[in-house]
Amino acid sequence: MTWAMTLAVLGEGSLALDDASTFSGRPRPTLRDLAREAGVSEITASRALRGEAHVLPETTARVQEAARKLGYVRNRLAGSLAGGPSNQVGVVLPSLANVVFPDVLKGLEEVLEEAGFHPVLGISNYDPDREEHLLEALLAWRPAAIVLASAGLSERGIALLRSANLPVVEIMDVDVEPIDMAVGISQTASGRAMAYYLSGRGYRRFAYVGHDIARDRRAGRRFEGFRSALAECGHALAGEMILQEPSSVTLGRTGTERLLAAMPERPDVIYYSNDDLAVGGMYHCIGTGLSVPADVALAGFNGLEIGQALPVPLTTISSGRHEIGRRAADQILRRLRGETVERKVDVGFTLLAGASA
Repeated sequence: MTWAMTLAVLGEGSLALDDASTFSGRPRPTLRDLAREAGVSEITASRALRGEAHVLPETTARVQEAARKLGYVRNRLAGSLAGGPSNQVGVVLPSLANVVFPDVLKGLEEVLEEAGFHPVLGISNYDPDREEHLLEALLAWRPAAIVLASAGLSERGIALLRSANLPVVEIMDVDVEPIDMAVGISQTASGRAMAYYLSGRGYRRFAYVGHDIARDRRAGRRFEGFRSALAECGHALAGEMILQEPSSVTLGRTGTERLLAAMPERPDVIYYSNDDLAVGGMYHCIGTGLSVPADVALAGFNGLEIGQALPVPLTTISSGRHEIGRRAADQILRRLRGETVERKVDVGFTLLAGASA
């Protein structure tokens, strides 16, 4: 992947983008230098760099070769400040700590890059205040669109997006009403699906290990779906361990250890808020001699490759992360072309019946 990244916030003392020098002290090549090298006018050189159709192919090739020779980089911000179209798409994600959101980014970038757009990334760390700050900073650069996996939009964040007059795609979750468009899955339905599956497998004593679901609201909705479906099946949780820390494999191992130590009787099955934690739970079982699923069964969410590569492949739900990214990009491009698009796109999920439950 070649994600285009930038600092989302530029404070005082930042380099001006039209500064004609580099850190080496040598002059940065200008459009005038490029035009002289290619033997064309400045306006023709500019049009060739933008890929305008009425510039002859041989002229475009000559300008591009001159740009490579001089090390010239087009100042795209100048065009957007002058009212021209931006080729940047602002992306705000809560985390890059595991492969979930990088997979989404990969799908997003594949479609955007082909159309000449580039994602510009900000990480909120599941903090609504930081998310608001990132949105404000990204919108100041006049992006073509915004994609976000919200950490829980503040009122001002919502107002910023509603007044931005550009496509906004909220990803990962279609359980809530979007500001503009949403692409993802029903987190609630995925939790319910796992509860129905485990109940159907004959398990009766259920437990849950989760990370900070107060901050990760999608994980919270999965948990509520799981718990409500268990009740429909005549079951209740015999134990739960929710740790107020970001998700990780280590946290899953710690949470499993604490859960089992706190329960007077070992559960039949443990449902985890995601595969990171479930993999950590598997490591705990391996380390303490518990057989999975004979002694305790394990189930997760996300369908991560590491979970399927375990000696006992993880029972989980594949969340369609790559497809979510691609469909989000497609929604943006269709909207920019003036097409009518769906308000919500549910890509669906797949239950992976692994050997762990």
